[in-house]
Amino acid sequence: MATIEPYELRSGKRYMVKYRTPDRQQTTKRGFRTKREAQQWLNKTEHEKSTGEFIHPSAGKVTIGELGPDWLDRKQHLKPSSVKPLEVTWETQVEKVWGSTRIADIRFTKVQQWVTELSELRSATTVIRAHQILAGILDDAVKDRLLLTNPARGVDLPRKQKKSKVYLTHEQVHQLAKESKYPEIVLILSYCGLRWGELAGLRWRNVNHLRRRLNIEENAVNVSGKIHVGTPKAHEVRTVPVPRFLAKRLQEMSRGKHPDDLLFTDAEGRHMKAPQVDKQYRSWLAGALKRCNMQLMTPHDFRHTAASLAVQAGANVKAVQRMLGHKSAAMTLDVYADLFDTDLDDVADAMDDAVSQMNVVNLWSNKDSESKENPLLPHEQAGEGVS
Repeated sequence: MATIEPYELRSGKRYMVKYRTPDRQQTTKRGFRTKREAQQWLNKTEHEKSTGEFIHPSAGKVTIGELGPDWLDRKQHLKPSSVKPLEVTWETQVEKVWGSTRIADIRFTKVQQWVTELSELRSATTVIRAHQILAGILDDAVKDRLLLTNPARGVDLPRKQKKSKVYLTHEQVHQLAKESKYPEIVLILSYCGLRWGELAGLRWRNVNHLRRRLNIEENAVNVSGKIHVGTPKAHEVRTVPVPRFLAKRLQEMSRGKHPDDLLFTDAEGRHMKAPQVDKQYRSWLAGALKRCNMQLMTPHDFRHTAASLAVQAGANVKAVQRMLGHKSAAMTLDVYADLFDTDLDDVADAMDDAVSQMNVVNLWSNKDSESKENPLLPHEQAGEGVS
């Protein structure tokens, strides 16, 4: 049973409420100036207890800095390439600002101000990731009954600027391959649409020469200078078709190779790291692009060319999705909707062909003659009735 009791301070009388939490623990709330204020607080608390909205007054004293490391630990199931950016952003953007802040003191307006100021200094990707971390920590606090609601949800976030896609032609791809130190890499990226980590993880046992297929089973990703080998993105193993001319080159390369050997290695026989592409043109890929007078492209950009060449060859969206390893055909359409614009023309042409096979000329001719033989009176044209 809750009670309200007075007590004395040098500054005067105060009231305290003695009550039990939902887990039956006895606790006290002090500092009310009047008994009426104490009663109002008690009524509100009893209502929250009955509706399941009660949050212990001391729960909000925990800080973001205390909750953050546990939140990151719960993300260790992700791939290293996903965890590392979270750890860096936590240390550089979130902990420095919010680490000492009690979760009960966080306000929506303060979070919005932080996001706005950070957007002026950092990329949209970094800002969105920083907000994701703070909001994720507070989401867990709500689930653990440390907060009633999450003050970080609903803020306005910056929009990522979509990078314009580069689509190479067949001629450009082969010109670039000819100028490159690793022509087969350029060809595989351009015609098979592999991510760099998938290409770096390819072993000769993954090449099916008979069916001209690449079995994508491993992903070798460079995280802070260290290669992490794991499953492909979303843990989806897939099979990618190889054009005949490229399959022939791979057949020649495979002579004398062990099934467990990597297709491509660095000078020390280890997994290759993705070539850095910048305006200093220091990597083999950047150098080849410069010699071909082509704009700078990252290894990932070649996936756009692979999609484009596949669509030009008549592949439908489902085939492109499977080749690129997208989660769904809808995702492929979202990314490459511009490549399927000609499908709309095909629909219109197909409808035109269907109509052309009908005897619609006489149909419209008869309609026109009927209109001439039975012209409407002026008042009928105006929609008036005949009395």
